[in-house]
Amino acid sequence: MSRRKPRGRPLDGWLIIDKPAGVTSTDVVNRVKRIFDAQKAGHGGTLDPLATGLLPVAFGAATKTVPYVMDGTKLYHFTLKFGEARDSDDSDGEVTETSDVRPDDATIQAALPAFRGAIMQVPPVFSAIKVAGERAYDMAREGRPPVLEARPARVDRFELIARPDADTAIFEVASGKGVYMRSLARDLAKACGTVGHIAALRRLRVGPFLEHHAIPLDKLREADDEAPASPDLLLPVATALADIPALALTEQEAADLKHGQPISLVALMGRIPASADPNGGLARAMAGGRVIGLCRLEDGMLKPERVL
Repeated sequence: MSRRKPRGRPLDGWLIIDKPAGVTSTDVVNRVKRIFDAQKAGHGGTLDPLATGLLPVAFGAATKTVPYVMDGTKLYHFTLKFGEARDSDDSDGEVTETSDVRPDDATIQAALPAFRGAIMQVPPVFSAIKVAGERAYDMAREGRPPVLEARPARVDRFELIARPDADTAIFEVASGKGVYMRSLARDLAKACGTVGHIAALRRLRVGPFLEHHAIPLDKLREADDEAPASPDLLLPVATALADIPALALTEQEAADLKHGQPISLVALMGRIPASADPNGGLARAMAGGRVIGLCRLEDGMLKPERVL
């Protein structure tokens, strides 16, 4: 029995979309996949429908590097509106509580340090987290919101950058994987003696991808009546790994890694980048300017983790 040929073109690479408000991340991926007539595509980190900004879309082999992009630093700006709690923790939800308290700048600044570094965070009820096999947002929409447990999160920077008026404050946040901006906004408002929610959210960075890489979604024409969009718009697969320290290998070492054979770190002395953690850190294996794959430094060996 012959296997059915996959639909679309076999494309590899990254397209960084500047997502508009009002659409889901999945909507964007489906539209981009159609515009490029691509066989395989996925995104590197969900953005809420309300949010705008960087949504990296991975094609083909780039989908293998999505977990490493999602592990990278994210940079956000969000507007916190004081005085109203919402069930979704953003302005798309229903009001659940109100308060007349409006904190001054000094109160906000005093509360911020508790939300920096390694923190514990309760995700929003309207999130994609699974509870007993069901998505939390599906349960919440059906009127049976789950009780979610606090989970570890890492916030590298959390700064007040503007105060348009007493009702609103604008913040910049740099964070690791799995940090919910809606939870930060909700919890900061509580720490300031009031309630609040996110009124606007924009993502400015995802790992090595920055705003200047991004193409507005409406600039990509639909491919329904025209030829598919040019692959020249895509960034190379390896662009996603630019934040990971590079380690130069010989062709023989690269061949060994491709066959799953680890290499002793002793043999690599003098080539191991200072920024690579020898206790379980990642390195980007390079040979002749080509990215061979990702390797982990552990137990005195360089072990292949993901060959590209």
